[in-house]
Amino acid sequence: MNALANETSPYLLQHADNPVQWYAWNEEALALARSADKPILLSIGYSACHWCHVMAHESFEDERTAELMNALYVNIKVDREERPDLDKIYQTAHQLLTGRPGGWPLTVFLTPDEHLPIFTGTYFPKEPRYGMPAFRDVLIAIERHYREHRDEIAQQGAALVRTLRDIDAGSADDFAALDAAPLRTARARLEQTFDAEFGGFGGAPKFPHATGLELLLERSQGGPDGKRDERALAMVERTLERMALGGLYDQLGGGFFRYSVDRRWAIPHFEKMLYDNAALLTVYADAFAATGNELYRRIAAETAEWVLRDMRHPGGAFYSTLDADSEGEEGRFYLWTPAEIDAALDADEARVAKRAFGLERPANFEERAWHLHLVQPPADAADAELLERARRKLLAVRERRVWPGRDDKILVSWNGLMIRALARAARRLERPDLAAAAERALDFIRAELWRDGRLRATYKDGRARFAAYLDDYAFLAAGVLELAQCRWRDGDLAFACELVDVLLSHFEDPAGGFFFTANDHERLIHKPKPFADESVPAGNAVAALALLELGHVLGEERYLAAAERVLRAGLHALTRYPDAHATLLRVLDRLLEPPQVVVLRGDDRALAEWGRVLERGYHPRRLAFRIPADAGELPKLLGERKARDGGAVAYVCEGTTCHAPVTSLPELEQALAP
Repeated sequence: MNALANETSPYLLQHADNPVQWYAWNEEALALARSADKPILLSIGYSACHWCHVMAHESFEDERTAELMNALYVNIKVDREERPDLDKIYQTAHQLLTGRPGGWPLTVFLTPDEHLPIFTGTYFPKEPRYGMPAFRDVLIAIERHYREHRDEIAQQGAALVRTLRDIDAGSADDFAALDAAPLRTARARLEQTFDAEFGGFGGAPKFPHATGLELLLERSQGGPDGKRDERALAMVERTLERMALGGLYDQLGGGFFRYSVDRRWAIPHFEKMLYDNAALLTVYADAFAATGNELYRRIAAETAEWVLRDMRHPGGAFYSTLDADSEGEEGRFYLWTPAEIDAALDADEARVAKRAFGLERPANFEERAWHLHLVQPPADAADAELLERARRKLLAVRERRVWPGRDDKILVSWNGLMIRALARAARRLERPDLAAAAERALDFIRAELWRDGRLRATYKDGRARFAAYLDDYAFLAAGVLELAQCRWRDGDLAFACELVDVLLSHFEDPAGGFFFTANDHERLIHKPKPFADESVPAGNAVAALALLELGHVLGEERYLAAAERVLRAGLHALTRYPDAHATLLRVLDRLLEPPQVVVLRGDDRALAEWGRVLERGYHPRRLAFRIPADAGELPKLLGERKARDGGAVAYVCEGTTCHAPVTSLPELEQALAP
């Protein structure tokens, strides 16, 4: 066993018995590289990554390759989910040095002293193929290059660090007028790349792009110009329908895979990620509120139920991923043959299931098996009932198969996204059990990962580790705010304030925006300040949305000012590439048209009755809080929203303009009317 045996990350533990002398990224490993004057081989991946497994099997488990690695390098293995700071820096470095997008596994050769990239790549095969050199040849060539070209490497590294710094250095005129032009440009660019036949944006491989869908859904209801955008809604609906019926969605167990390898959403890459499902659960729940389409309700409910069934820690928080592979094959857990269908179902169920799921057509996975997607919906209610029975039986059979690996570490950032999603779905679907699940997850994080006024980023096997990042604070604050709108609990809103106050005191750049790491974080070659959405929403944008919401709810001007500083710090990039900044565009939208804030006070019966009025339809710019009359002391402006004797009362504000208290349901309905 190598030094990874002492780690908690499932990904690192997968490599603990490699013949490679792996280390985690820590001072021991870095000091060893300096003292031995050996370059560092940094390998970044995650447990559900298929090509990470391939490279591990081909090279890291191979004695000859390991011998070469151990002789020439100090080898460091990083779980990108535990150390997103390192991943962000070296993914960007790879893109700058190669002109190509990165990915996982990411393979970076670093200088032993300043950790500057010498050479970068992703997957390298054991033998030359795919137009790539053999990994052993790369190992020898890079080590020789390091010995013979140190000055050149130092110059390249210094130039790279300057470029990294310049990427985040731009800021906009503090007094420039904000307008809706970037919103209109992003909307137009999304339509240009929209796939009218199958939904989604661009070609294969096709990702859900949930942040773009969320932006379009909001825009469909009317923006600062007041016009409803029916075409934006049509793009969202087409995409949600095709994804839900296709193979991107798990037709038996619920939940979404990471992306589709084809433009038809038929065959996915079989990883299931907590963050993808949080994002899509939110969009489907909101789309149901906007349209009343029962398909969206079903998909949202089944996705939430998958999360609670398969991804929940006994303490209430949520695990990270399900692997793409089982028994050494990608997707094997999810594939079927007609014979397996016949063995699991009675004749009528099998007939309906095979027709509905496409098993009467040629095999769609490597010409040998079928991945289920809904190609022919049931013809009538009787067939629908047969199909539902078949789904339940097939799921029970699948549960007895060899499962994909599950990465059971708990990430605060991804849990924050899921807390928000479950709370949103609880409101949209009228499912209080989902709110209770979100509450348990929040309580777990507060109990296990909140220490002395700061968060830890990850938890596994009783150990909370790593100083938390921007995303941890921002995503959790957003989740707490959503949960507070679902049901009131004394202390939660104050906790959201504590989270954003840490951002303001430890993460904010005086020039505007938040760095990804705190001011007392380990010193690395760069401090990213991310504004663009990636696989998760941009931490700066989510932080700004949380600050805006808290600012309006509490009447806290410093939060509103900080949110605007975030937007202005990212305004140049937003203007040039608006469609890459969908979440930051929602910040711009809120600054142009401040949200409506509604605070209800009363007993439980009144709050439930009045709350149903608040939850009708889809109102993305409305913040609504139902606070019991006997709630404890309320912070700041909320403290002025007094309950009244003998009935309910509602306080309605439009941005910074507040109306007279409302004391009857008809008055409330009138106050809420557009």
